[in-house]
Amino acid sequence: MSEHDAATQSPTLTRAERLDRLPFTRRHGRMLGASGIGWALDAMDVGLISFVIAALSVHWQITKGDASMIASAGFAGMAIGATLGGLLADRIGRRNVFALTLLVYGLATGASALAGGVAMLIALRFVVGLGLGAELPVASTLMSEFAPARIRGRVIVWLEAFWALGWILAAVIGTFVAAEGENGWRWALAIGMVPAFYSLVVRLGMPESVRFLEKKGRHDEAEQIVQRFEESAGIEPGGGGASAAGDSGVDARGTSPSAAANPSPSAAANASPSAATNPSPPAAGTEHRESIWSRGLRGRTTALWVVWFCINLSYYGAFIWIPTLLVDRGFDLTKSFTFTLIITLAQIPGYAAAAWLIEVIGRRWTLTIFLAGSALAAGAYGMADSETMIIAAGCALSFFNLGAWGALYAIGPELYPTAVRGTGTGAAAGFGRIASLLAPFLVPVLVATGTQVLAFAVFAGAFALAAAAAFTLPEQRGRALEE
Repeated sequence: MSEHDAATQSPTLTRAERLDRLPFTRRHGRMLGASGIGWALDAMDVGLISFVIAALSVHWQITKGDASMIASAGFAGMAIGATLGGLLADRIGRRNVFALTLLVYGLATGASALAGGVAMLIALRFVVGLGLGAELPVASTLMSEFAPARIRGRVIVWLEAFWALGWILAAVIGTFVAAEGENGWRWALAIGMVPAFYSLVVRLGMPESVRFLEKKGRHDEAEQIVQRFEESAGIEPGGGGASAAGDSGVDARGTSPSAAANPSPSAAANASPSAATNPSPPAAGTEHRESIWSRGLRGRTTALWVVWFCINLSYYGAFIWIPTLLVDRGFDLTKSFTFTLIITLAQIPGYAAAAWLIEVIGRRWTLTIFLAGSALAAGAYGMADSETMIIAAGCALSFFNLGAWGALYAIGPELYPTAVRGTGTGAAAGFGRIASLLAPFLVPVLVATGTQVLAFAVFAGAFALAAAAAFTLPEQRGRALEE
């Protein structure tokens, strides 16, 4: 049989498979950076409000009820935004929704700097939340659909790690801007307008999801994007996808049979003989499902919602209130913000550990371990009675909690087929935001009833419940995304 005949009879790859089997390229890196900057700006905005609330408690003498309303208004918007953002992402595209959300919350944050009273600030925070809530699940879905299968989980944890950079930036701005004078908080919020300008970069520079384009019948656009990623990997473009492969003697990856049999040293270095070149297919027997509550998906949807609810309740209950609770313990504003900055820095090694573990022991075990660690750290923080213990327990909470967030964002998009991937991740995030809406009101009640020990005991219990639910999720390490 001639070489050409062999090529025409060789199996071809879909565009999704061509993307899955690529090494991580500079184009992947640019996309991760673009998504990550948006993610960091999102975190910066969420983090800033905790410092703004603490500053307003000093300069405006706002009540705990007003502080809860300011925080919860943003989370109410996030609950709605996450759900609507996921639905829109499955209809008009991931990239378009990503850019729109950056624009909405960037402009609303800038407007918040001009608020003349609590009522106006509450209204604007709701609008900010609409954008914030939609951006995160959409960004993780988009990045999941481009990341090579063998390192998809790790890439999404890298994306989530930008959250730590944004929160650290918020802590720096809070410490050195929001704490400076009566109007420092206004200047801090004015800086939050940056996402509005960055949205233009996202809209013009990022590609749309190939899987989304194919679902919409836009095959030419999808093929062009895949070819650009193949060129970035040093692979000859497929020149028209699977249908063209047989006629040209080139397979769907754009390589000739001889090149496929004798890959270059650089290509071999970027792919392991098992996971990189032969990622596991979706689990056998998985049928095409159009609802996140269909028979095959309802179990994982329920477990994912429980994890999202519990982790939101504990994370936002703790981290939104930590600066204010430190002030209540007798620390001045500057010292409270400095402690918060130190605690925030522990997020970085937490993400690094999760990024390594997620491809070594898998998504389910990584998420479960980090949630269990968060439960122990939350209990320790509630009982901390010295500056050293506060910082040590706070750093442990930051380490485990943010590592858990990284694993959660990695596992979510992998649980659903393309048609409902945005909906599934967005709906889970939206349900979780209900907990973040309740948390700011819950903390003052718990503290008044049983001091900070009771509040953090509740957070520890929620983390433990989330760990139990996470352990029931299916392991998706090494599997191709379900079409």
